[in-house]
Amino acid sequence: MIALADCNNFYASCERIFAPHLENKPIVVLSNNDGCVIARSNEAKALGIKMGEPAFKIKSLIERNKVNVFSTNFALYGDLSQRVMSVMRDEVKAMEVYSIDEAFLDFSDLAEKDRAISICKKVKQWTGIPISIGIAPTKTLAKIANHIAKKHTKSGVFIFDNEDLIKRVLNWFPVEDVWGIGRKSAKKLKEFGIHTALQFREAHPDWIRRNLSVNGVRMQKELQGEVCYPLELTPIKKKSITTARSFGNEIKKLSELGEAVSSHINNCAIKLRKEKSCCTKVTVFIQTNRFKLLEKQYYGYTSIQLDTPTNDSLELTEQAIQALKTIYKDDCTYKKAGVIVEGLVPEEQMQLSLFDTQKDRGKRNDLMKTLDRINVKMGRGTVKLAVQGSSRRWKLKQEKLSPCYTTRFSDMLKVEV
Repeated sequence: MIALADCNNFYASCERIFAPHLENKPIVVLSNNDGCVIARSNEAKALGIKMGEPAFKIKSLIERNKVNVFSTNFALYGDLSQRVMSVMRDEVKAMEVYSIDEAFLDFSDLAEKDRAISICKKVKQWTGIPISIGIAPTKTLAKIANHIAKKHTKSGVFIFDNEDLIKRVLNWFPVEDVWGIGRKSAKKLKEFGIHTALQFREAHPDWIRRNLSVNGVRMQKELQGEVCYPLELTPIKKKSITTARSFGNEIKKLSELGEAVSSHINNCAIKLRKEKSCCTKVTVFIQTNRFKLLEKQYYGYTSIQLDTPTNDSLELTEQAIQALKTIYKDDCTYKKAGVIVEGLVPEEQMQLSLFDTQKDRGKRNDLMKTLDRINVKMGRGTVKLAVQGSSRRWKLKQEKLSPCYTTRFSDMLKVEV
């Protein structure tokens, strides 16, 4: 049996841990630049606030109902996620971290409801984060079980322990909510009269294969109780890494764009070194504000192929700035910039080039390791490249940012006695 543990309204729950007065009060968390709603508490959902809704459109609703609004605090959310995963990892023999707030647990040794309830209570007690657990023979069924656990149980736990129960649930469960079925696939299925998960499960496999390819067949088999997606205990190596952000303020100067692109490529380089990978291709793109239709619209995009794979911040930044200069237009005002590193290869399998211009890669590798150690110990961005600048006019709007209670000494709670 496989269990899916999912944190309830994770971002909103993180904000409540250190602000208990927010319990039972509506909370929304906004996306980059405080743009759209990306997380809601149950109270906010009850007010009719929809996921992805622009904040400016619901400003009156927020003010009228005294909704508590927060900017995304990824440092806090990431740290609390690691704590939740650590607590659950000690309770099972194997676990796959699926996302920042979800994990698949191996319950093959003991699939009991009381065990799951005990894990929920422990996570809540040790971290303050409420979770729900769905238990089933496959991942797809576990996703559905988790949905029921979260929406329709008091204990926060639901288990598919017999075939009749599975059929009854699948008979009313909407096909568009089945894990892996997207909007287009759901529309196609409904056109052919398949509206529930049970109808999808009982459809002819050949028809599913023709219309939804092999992945559709695997989803169907998972609903039938056959494991097609086992636990992935070893993290899959990424094929590319992207860092892209909209600016808090629109910018026009090449130098300011250069600061943003340099910061983005440096973030990519840090992630590459953390994964012990190197990239062979760097892509840079810049974009004007697509919502300002009266202004000139432009999307610049270019790629540079590297002769030698690298994760060196200095080397990658030089290539990214070179790419930026080829696509920059001085008659445009820019709202967004991004960097993609692709063609990733393991660090130990890096193939040197005959035309490599970097004389001593050993020393540069030592420099990057030292840079990473300092920033891990002293805080992100303590040491950075000069080209990243200091004005940061392009940085994100985070007007409602909560303190980083668990990752920054200056933000730690102070208790007076």
